[in-house]
Amino acid sequence: YILNKILFTLLFFFIFINPSISNEKIAFVDIDYIIQNSNIGKKMISNINQLDKKNIDNLKKKNKILKDLELTIKNKKNIISEEAFNNEVISFRKKAQEFDKEKKQIVNDFNNYKKEEFQKIFKEITPIISNYINKNSVTLLFDSKNIFMGAKEANLTEDILKKINMELK
Repeated sequence: YILNKILFTLLFFFIFINPSISNEKIAFVDIDYIIQNSNIGKKMISNINQLDKKNIDNLKKKNKILKDLELTIKNKKNIISEEAFNNEVISFRKKAQEFDKEKKQIVNDFNNYKKEEFQKIFKEITPIISNYINKNSVTLLFDSKNIFMGAKEANLTEDILKKINMELK
């Protein structure tokens, strides 16, 4: 009898009590896709790649100069005096250390530049995305990296990409 009452009560709750239906619109976007495919993002990526290539070429040239210098010093080993050879080795090591410092500084500067460029883009696209969310009554917007699965209608990537390209020509 008690078991029947419990079952009846549970059945009553599950059948007759409507679950709360949320009217909140939740959506997601692929931020990486937007950055890679928006006009402003393509320009930024191009600038970053150009600077990276320039830095790599510059470092390769300096590295080649150091390698050539090292080879020249090795070839002189049996020709010049031991003292002159040691002085050249010491000079080479200083140049190698300077090269390492310069390389670290270039990498650090490049990473800072990249970070600043991404911050600039986010500063420019955030108001556009915010405006889109407000106009379309979206309550929550997630990055698709954090979404396992979602309805196709909840993906606003293409709509927001079009809006960004329209407003940031």
